Amino acid sequence: MNRNQWTQTHAQGLDIDAGLRSHMISIYNYMGLGLALTGLVAFLAASSPALMQTIFMSPLKWVVMLAPLGVVFYLSSSMNRIAASTAQTLFWVYAGLMGLSLSSLFYVFTLSSIARVFFITASVFGSMSIYGYTTKRDLTSMGSFLIMGVWGVFLASIVNLFLQSSGMQFGISILCVLIFTGLTAYDTQTLKSMYFENDDAEVQNKKAIFGALNLYLNFINIFISLLHLFGDRK
Repeated sequence: MNRNQWTQTHAQGLDIDAGLRSHMISIYNYMGLGLALTGLVAFLAASSPALMQTIFMSPLKWVVMLAPLGVVFYLSSSMNRIAASTAQTLFWVYAGLMGLSLSSLFYVFTLSSIARVFFITASVFGSMSIYGYTTKRDLTSMGSFLIMGVWGVFLASIVNLFLQSSGMQFGISILCVLIFTGLTAYDTQTLKSMYFENDDAEVQNKKAIFGALNLYLNFINIFISLLHLFGDRK
């Protein structure tokens, strides 16, 4: 009887482990496709000088810059109310808008440095995500501190839009790398813990989209900050 109980418990553990892996893979698939969409839109937009001039040489640039912020705030605040299909659509819309917003990077930095910094970002992100997934340490206290840091950096970035201080931008970039690198580990651990809550398939799918959004934001912020620090300007 003890052997049968052990076998049943072991089988249930394997099922949970397989389900967790499938859930995390779904999150990373959403995130990866979102990054691919952002990169494609950014490259295609940068390849059209007429489009770039229309966007960034007019007040339309503020719409392109701020629209992704509006979408991500709406998506985060309404995740519990909207359907998973709607959340997924908004995620793709957000990734596309981010592509338009980031297309100007191709005019500021060389293509080789963009590629180099992207692979550096992928290495940093991957390492911290693995750490967050495997560590037994509770990262909750660190996460709360880092989230406060995000708001501080956000406000500083808004101020620097008007000040245009290179020194302030340098400091913001360093802080962003540190904060969002730490948040990558924290978010990964949090997403892993959220999986074990008893929810139906619809809610789990929304959790995957929300998790992909969080990790996507971490990746993009690390990438942009490293590009400002180490990218070769044209």
